[in-house]
Amino acid sequence: MEHTEKKPSKGKELMSWVWPIIIAVAIAFLCRQFLFAPVTVKGESMENTYHNNDRVIISKISKVERFDVIVFLAPDVEDHYIKRVIGMPGDTVKMVDDTLYVNDKKYEETYEADHVKEYKADGVNFTEDFTMQDITGEKVVPDGQYFVLGDNRQNSADSREYGFISKDSVDGVVVFKFWPWTSK
Repeated sequence: MEHTEKKPSKGKELMSWVWPIIIAVAIAFLCRQFLFAPVTVKGESMENTYHNNDRVIISKISKVERFDVIVFLAPDVEDHYIKRVIGMPGDTVKMVDDTLYVNDKKYEETYEADHVKEYKADGVNFTEDFTMQDITGEKVVPDGQYFVLGDNRQNSADSREYGFISKDSVDGVVVFKFWPWTSK
């Protein structure tokens, strides 16, 4: 007696391909919604750290720390901004002669070094002197809020203009740039 192997039906074979694809799409969707997302940088406000049309990945689950770069819903237009967190809840912030002070502690902004040198050579400050209270009317960053600045202070709409950013408006923390492959 001859033994014949039964061929799987075309429907079963098709489903063996469809289910893994559906599962992969669902996993990708869930990751993008709740864990990570790609974002395209718009404008010059974060130069020289990030440039117009750079593409970055944000983490939606990372805890926001001082000096993190975040993406958030803009408070003044229907768009998203990318800025650096300078003041955390309870902090005081001021800038004196291109030196940043948070809670009266001096911080060196290494990401600003090239800009500051360029402006100092011309005899002007890269960032105008300010105290957070002069700008926002608040002495300290309120609970649930952040004070943010763009790295390109001469071309950045940031907390100096529109005040604090709500924690609830933060989409995520930038974790890395994936395009272009080379740095500018």
